[in-house]
Amino acid sequence: MCRPTAVSVPGPLGSFAAGFCSELAAQGYTPLSAANQVRLMAHVSRWLEAHHLGPDELTPERATQFMRARRRVGYTVFRSERALAPLLGYLRRIGMSPAVCGPVSVAALDRLLERYVDHLARERRLAATTIRFRRDVAQRFLADSAVGDEPDLKRLTAVDVRQFVLVKGRQGSIGQAKLIVVALRSLLRFLHFQGLIPTDLASAAPTIAGSRYSSLPRALEPALVRRLLDSCDRRTSSGRRDYAVLVLLSRLGLRAGEVAAMELADIDWRHGELMIRGKGQRQERLPLPADVGEALVAYMRRRPRVECRCLFLRSRAPQAGLTAGAIAHVVRTACLRAGLPEMGAHRLRHTAATQMLRRGSSLAEIAQVLRHSSILTTTIYAKVDRDALRTLAQPWPGVAP
Repeated sequence: MCRPTAVSVPGPLGSFAAGFCSELAAQGYTPLSAANQVRLMAHVSRWLEAHHLGPDELTPERATQFMRARRRVGYTVFRSERALAPLLGYLRRIGMSPAVCGPVSVAALDRLLERYVDHLARERRLAATTIRFRRDVAQRFLADSAVGDEPDLKRLTAVDVRQFVLVKGRQGSIGQAKLIVVALRSLLRFLHFQGLIPTDLASAAPTIAGSRYSSLPRALEPALVRRLLDSCDRRTSSGRRDYAVLVLLSRLGLRAGEVAAMELADIDWRHGELMIRGKGQRQERLPLPADVGEALVAYMRRRPRVECRCLFLRSRAPQAGLTAGAIAHVVRTACLRAGLPEMGAHRLRHTAATQMLRRGSSLAEIAQVLRHSSILTTTIYAKVDRDALRTLAQPWPGVAP
């Protein structure tokens, strides 16, 4: 078997090879993959030595220079800067190469985005996912108003704001368009408060028509949920993981971000409870049904033994926790295997609520399971209870009941 510790690393990085090997093992790299990473480390170390550089001088610019040199001499693997991420991340964590955390942007646009993100985190106390989305919207809007890297903010008008919403709002759903408007108004208020634009243009962002209660929640029938679950190959570790994810989504109605945020310590086996990290940084507890517990136990018995405390891990190294996007990808992949139309993870949340309603649960009980802050949010599910609604329907005038 190929052992990463057997790879010789001469030069200035030699003293860090053993620690790097240990970190790769802790992150779930196979011996072969870890050995390949150490070989890349050896090449970097020889290059640094040839250029009379130390580990603390391995800046992002020099990493790019190294990769260009590596490609020129004919290497066919590990040819992009991304391949250096494990090594650079390790050197940064041990404080040996502080410059590898990324170049400090000097562009006015990047500096402005950094100030805006700091405002959202410190003043608004928003969740990380919300901050990421609002930053993305801000970057797209400011890039449209920039000349090179300099955003020409003083020339912004209400027409620019409306045009941005009209163009971007058509590229997704109504719900997505509404989120873009909210994010854009947040940015415009920030710019006005900072004195960067003379007029508060937040009101220029048009309101998106469409009520959240205008459509029915789309739920899957129990047979289709079964097909989705049966598509997981539970003979494999990744299949057991995907099955457990789908059970949590369809049985308890968790959001994708809530499943991604789960940690090993969040399962209270003694009391049969799950701790859920929900929206608004709330932490709430839900009962742990027997079938959900069985799915989790089956996965955890095959879960890689790594230091990461996230419940659900990537299948490949580095074995970090799954993101909300990865949870959504699990659902889309299961749909493909089951021969179902592609759907999002939130569709399974609607499914859980609809099934509870059909089994006789009240709206108050559904709101408690879904952890809605207002019962008004849960009332949308009343529309799917056709049997109850039929008793309220009045006969059409002139037609015998």
